[in-house]
Amino acid sequence: MRKMANMAKPTIEISVDGDNWTIKTITTIKTTEITFKLNEEFNETTADGRKVKSIARLDGNRLDIDQKGDCNSLISREFDGNTMTLKLVAYEGDKEVTCTRKYLKAET
Repeated sequence: MRKMANMAKPTIEISVDGDNWTIKTITTIKTTEITFKLNEEFNETTADGRKVKSIARLDGNRLDIDQKGDCNSLISREFDGNTMTLKLVAYEGDKEVTCTRKYLKAET
């Protein structure tokens, strides 16, 4: 699974329409899309198939999505110019696993 994730070169599309945010993640293996409002709980099916209750919060240039379920996780997307740094922290019991990935804004 980790090897496949490292090989994937995802495209992330983030859009805002009024109060509705949409994040679409496109890979050759799978495409996922979530739509939500900030500070409101929503149901989400993660890319690995987990059903979670999520809440998104905006803190300056960082968008955090807190996922609660069998395995809790926090996804932070920090924006700095043309770079987005995604940090995923997965919690299971007293264990914690962190993954960080950087994305560059595509030229349009």
